[in-house]
Amino acid sequence: MYDKSDPRASLASAAAKAAPVFTAYSPADYVRFYENEPAVTKDGEKTWLMRGQNGVIAYSEVANGARFTRKGQVDEWVLLLPDADVTVTVEAGGQRKTIQGYTVTFVPPGDSTITVDKGGRVIRMFTTRSKDLADACSNASEYAAPHHNIPAFQAWPTPPDGFKIRSYTLDVPDEPGRFGRIWRCTTFMVNYLAPQVGPRDITKLSPHHHDDFEQYSLSVGGAFIHHLRWPWTPNMKMWRNDEHEYCGTPSVAVIPPPAIHTTRGMDPGVNQLVDIFTPPRIDFSQKPGWVLNAADYPMPE
Repeated sequence: MYDKSDPRASLASAAAKAAPVFTAYSPADYVRFYENEPAVTKDGEKTWLMRGQNGVIAYSEVANGARFTRKGQVDEWVLLLPDADVTVTVEAGGQRKTIQGYTVTFVPPGDSTITVDKGGRVIRMFTTRSKDLADACSNASEYAAPHHNIPAFQAWPTPPDGFKIRSYTLDVPDEPGRFGRIWRCTTFMVNYLAPQVGPRDITKLSPHHHDDFEQYSLSVGGAFIHHLRWPWTPNMKMWRNDEHEYCGTPSVAVIPPPAIHTTRGMDPGVNQLVDIFTPPRIDFSQKPGWVLNAADYPMPE
């Protein structure tokens, strides 16, 4: 149920497949980093780790000279720098690049090193195939058993020109008919939504659901209330109470399928949300012009 001004309203008309029959639900997950001790604390670095069924988000506050190293990384991963004044140097896949802030960067599998030239916030995203990171997450116990209604992770096709460091500025103007600012790689889709100033209009919310993938809503500015409702089924044992969870910054809400959900920015200043999906979404990818780097990463056949 989208407001008619929301570009996602066109997705409903494109969906023709029959709705699945759900026999079990899994809970949502809300990780408020500001309420937890960091998983890693050392000179120049504080890192918090959380996970969903398929993805891990590492949120770090770092000083100049901090370093992040991955050895034998199993698949492509994401580096998000939400602040313009942060600068890092990325070494991976035989390349070495200086990356300015306010960017999203996709880093090849294998060995990589991130050196922080000017400190601030550094956000990294990995699939749960990186078991060392998944096991270190503050909410790892919530995923001791697989969550329901989510297929096994499958990466998207390798780019025709191979893996390389690919960086994109987040400074992209809005465009009529396009939803958000979306980039994808083989493992993730990142939608850096337009900033919302002041509380969201309660007459223009967007309750909707996903049949078979989870959504990570990462707050990097302001505060939000995540509203969730699970569809009723003939089996009352499956029913779950509605949720209205307040999450400040930094935090991540993991929204499971098929929970009906919408999120309202609450801060009087800037509210900045980033929606993350792993693997990428087919429906967004099928919309012409929505994925800003679609030419770099092919869709599955």
